[in-house]
Amino acid sequence: MLSIRLICVGKLKEKFYLEACREYEKRLGTLCRLEILQLDEEPDRPGALAKEAEKIRAAIPPGSYVTAMCIEGEAMSSEGLADRLRRLQNSGVSRLCILIGSSRGLDEGLKGEADLRLSMSPMTFPHHLARVMVLEQVYRGLSILAGSKYHK
Repeated sequence: MLSIRLICVGKLKEKFYLEACREYEKRLGTLCRLEILQLDEEPDRPGALAKEAEKIRAAIPPGSYVTAMCIEGEAMSSEGLADRLRRLQNSGVSRLCILIGSSRGLDEGLKGEADLRLSMSPMTFPHHLARVMVLEQVYRGLSILAGSKYHK
């Protein structure tokens, strides 16, 4: 079973985002081993992204396939994500780390180190909504692989 660590910078405060995340965590429980790690956002000063990047790097388990969520990343459909997850598992990858940066994004160096840079859309969304969207798309992708009717 695939292990997924979602590393997020910044804490969710809004009840509706927390509830949505809990729902997808519950749903994903049968499809993967999910861990969500929240890191504190650095104050908005020079070097803040670099400090956040160091905390993120320290939280990535060795041997993980790392996906950085960023607007300039590759766009893919839900089916494309499912296919990527299938290919990763078939190639022996057992641990996936997905990175969601702070409201200022992710450090450029960290994005460059990732195995995949993935974009949800060229549109701008509320920062905390990204966590819900990532969880939903991972659930959708794994549901497609499981042959579930969720995607229909």
